[in-house]
Amino acid sequence: MGYLNNSIVTVDAILTRKGRELLARNDGSFKITQFALADDEIDYTLWNPNNPLGSAYYGQAIDNMPLLEAFPDETQAMKYLLTTLPRGTSKLPILDVGYQVISLYQGASIAITPQTLNYLGGTQTFESSGYVATIGDVRLMSNFNGVGINTAQATALNSTTTLGAAVSKTVVGTTINMTATTVNSLFPTGVDQLTTSLIVVGRDSGARIVIPVQLNKNTNC
Repeated sequence: MGYLNNSIVTVDAILTRKGRELLARNDGSFKITQFALADDEIDYTLWNPNNPLGSAYYGQAIDNMPLLEAFPDETQAMKYLLTTLPRGTSKLPILDVGYQVISLYQGASIAITPQTLNYLGGTQTFESSGYVATIGDVRLMSNFNGVGINTAQATALNSTTTLGAAVSKTVVGTTINMTATTVNSLFPTGVDQLTTSLIVVGRDSGARIVIPVQLNKNTNC
């Protein structure tokens, strides 16, 4: 969602499928308990300290940029979250999951435990609120869940399932468990490898990383 202008508090929002489901229950279960802010639309290279009209106009071009309409694709929206870091921070936090590429054969499992570097003065590498992980095509996984965060919101996300649709899935945890599917029918004739991506975002730091995920066909299946 986004503010449409800065003089009237007007919000453009699109509910996810889960949000629409909760709203339709009409039993009070639809409650917004958390939100995040991002600046995906902002091109900071347009900041112009040489504007002849003075310092009040340095950001004029940025202020006049159009605002994106709300859309529920988490792989494209909210990429660059705004976050508050300790005073004196000289380096932005970055995520490390231990892999540049995740490559799995059918039926194989892996546990991803992200670490946040340059975080809280380097005294802590794990975020207390955990990490949000999104797999681009959940069909490639027979199991995809997060563990370590036991809030109601995290439990609800981690328990969602799909019916074989080519959609993404998002989970929350300090560790992300992945098990590759054994379904051979996903592979077109002559194709032995499928690809998608894993997006991991620190819930406290806003740090983000995208890891390619490869599913390799086990020819013995």
